[in-house]
Amino acid sequence: KKDDKAFTCEGHGVDPQADDLASIIYTSGTSGKAKGVMLSHRNFCQNVIAAYHAQKAGKRDRWLSILPMSHTYEMAFSVLYPLYVGGCVYYIQKPPTPSILLQAMKKVRPTIMCSVPLIIEKVYKSSVVPTIEKSRVLSWMKKHTPRLLYWLVGKKLYQSFGGKLKFFGIGGSKLDSTVEDFLNKAGFPYAIGYGLTETAPLITNACVGKTVVGSIGVPAYNVEVKLQNVNPETGEGEIVAKGDNVMLGYYRDPERTRSVLTDDGWFRTNDLACQDSKGRYYIKGRLGNMIVGPSGENIYPEEIEQVINTFSGVNESLVVERNGKLVALVKFDDNVLDWNQEREDKFFDNLQSMKQAVLEYVNKHVSKQSKIGEVEAMKDNFEKTATHKIRRFKYKEKQADETSQPEK
Repeated sequence: KKDDKAFTCEGHGVDPQADDLASIIYTSGTSGKAKGVMLSHRNFCQNVIAAYHAQKAGKRDRWLSILPMSHTYEMAFSVLYPLYVGGCVYYIQKPPTPSILLQAMKKVRPTIMCSVPLIIEKVYKSSVVPTIEKSRVLSWMKKHTPRLLYWLVGKKLYQSFGGKLKFFGIGGSKLDSTVEDFLNKAGFPYAIGYGLTETAPLITNACVGKTVVGSIGVPAYNVEVKLQNVNPETGEGEIVAKGDNVMLGYYRDPERTRSVLTDDGWFRTNDLACQDSKGRYYIKGRLGNMIVGPSGENIYPEEIEQVINTFSGVNESLVVERNGKLVALVKFDDNVLDWNQEREDKFFDNLQSMKQAVLEYVNKHVSKQSKIGEVEAMKDNFEKTATHKIRRFKYKEKQADETSQPEK
């Protein structure tokens, strides 16, 4: 209004306080029923400040938003952070497939992006790997001068992202080690972050140029992090965090809130990790996903899945325990295993050959206690959350076969 006196409002407004409820955001539900997480204004502000300390941005920066805004990761770093610094955000109207994503990046030329591992892994498999495999020169370089190869291919990948990118954040789940090794050696401006919806979300982060393959970085600005109940033999313990980023609690679920929040404010993440001499953390797996071996050893299915996913032709995988043995559920690329031909004899031969090849490859690259006893090929894609995580609980108990569907 030009004339402030002409503007009237019945009743009175209430200024929000730092610890007032700002939003209820639901967890992804990978392990079961989604939980409503009550987040305050203070929680979100802490994450914006932490983001600024990790990667400074300004009004000339351009974000390309490709994740759901209903999740804390995107809300904090691709909505609130650019709002805080006055940046510009572009949105794509379709799911971020590699082809759609590359078109958008060419047009927008973003300086900042936030992604989940699945997206950059798909770009790597659909763009980087074929580029190398189709060239005799690049294939030779991969064996003899890999660092030069990664620099050349990485430079091409950087240009395909618009050529202006200065920060590519990756979080939400563990990044494939092969993909991260490539990004690291190629000098791609990526950074790893770790957190949960309950911490709005950031707990640890690594800065561009200071990433170490496999590490989730160091505690974020103004966040306390430590390991609890550490195993003296392995150095592994549960990550617990404390700070202004920790939630108010679960919506209408005080019992569950008490189970994860200590009286002195520490949040139990349910994630197991270890720490190196420089204070960097390394995730081992989820406590809820951990499998106890026959001799009492801890087996982390996520680590086995990372090995499986490096096998050529594998799209995704999930490791479960069935009848005392480890079973790998594998979704092969459609161009490797065409289920439209499943009634043909050659399909069955190819299926058995692929399963056996995966079994031998994995067991060659994992420890004795992590060897798998069986491989099952999935006909359909795994059921996922909005942030592209597999809903593990759907497959834990089901006796799957090649045509299996997840339990509803």
